[in-house]
Amino acid sequence: MSCNYADGLSSYENKGKLGLEEKFDTTEEVSRKVSQLAKWVSVSNHIVVHTGAGISTSAGIPDFRGPNGVWTLEKKGLKPDSNISFDDAIPTKTHMALLKLIEVGKVKYIVSQNIDGLHLRSGVPRTKMAELHGNMFTEKCSKCNRQFVRQTATTSVGQKCLDKWCPSLRQNGRPCRGRVHDTILDWEDNLPEKDLGMADFHSCIADLSICLGTTLQIVPSGKLPLYTKKQGGRVVICNLQPTKFDRKADLVIHTYVDEMMTELMQLLDLSLPEYDADKDPTKQKHDPVIEWTIDQKQVSTMRKLYEAKC
Repeated sequence: MSCNYADGLSSYENKGKLGLEEKFDTTEEVSRKVSQLAKWVSVSNHIVVHTGAGISTSAGIPDFRGPNGVWTLEKKGLKPDSNISFDDAIPTKTHMALLKLIEVGKVKYIVSQNIDGLHLRSGVPRTKMAELHGNMFTEKCSKCNRQFVRQTATTSVGQKCLDKWCPSLRQNGRPCRGRVHDTILDWEDNLPEKDLGMADFHSCIADLSICLGTTLQIVPSGKLPLYTKKQGGRVVICNLQPTKFDRKADLVIHTYVDEMMTELMQLLDLSLPEYDADKDPTKQKHDPVIEWTIDQKQVSTMRKLYEAKC
């Protein structure tokens, strides 16, 4: 649960601006803006989507800085009323729409600040996603640095040892014998190098960055869409609260992300898939060891593209 995750973090004073007033565009404004976004999506060659906690609220997982967010209520000595367990939550319409956009080749990469694992569970492959703050449904070996999918959400936070052996084998066929730890970052932890590198590369190469459900307050995650802007690309923001970079965006849409993504998919003439537990990596009990490691070859390839353009 979000509250349990938040309680596990170290004490930290600067949690950003909390409880900012939400704004809602009119139905006509939303339709006009989404129509414009659909045109840009159709002509763009490299789209990157940056996702925050706002895309998971319809799954029952509270955000952090909204009017009823975890940090907002914490400041008042309260906790959210709605707080589903990570294991029971399922991907939202936005998660499933993004999966479809990846499958048809329109979205090239997702940069996620979320730790809820819903992108993974929707079916987004590791090759198409950076998880900057970790994932409740993955664990990492401290020896071989490989990551693996968990069948249940971890109960620890802060990259703590899980008292569990790494399931991988070395090249000689012998067990790695390393210990695994959770992948959830604490406030002062460094972001995972490969994830951040891939996020940097894709954000720079992108000709369209779409920001969904994030106030873009946390750095360096929040500044990544500006890399697209600096290279001549477009930035679109869909969020109910104002963000740090609204003035620099080419388009700002104030509506629920699920509604916006549903309308966008209709305009693109794309079906919106349903969540399928049979395709959820965390539910594959017949294959308990599923690797979730970013391939170094993929990083090297993207670095070359990045250096050529940026």
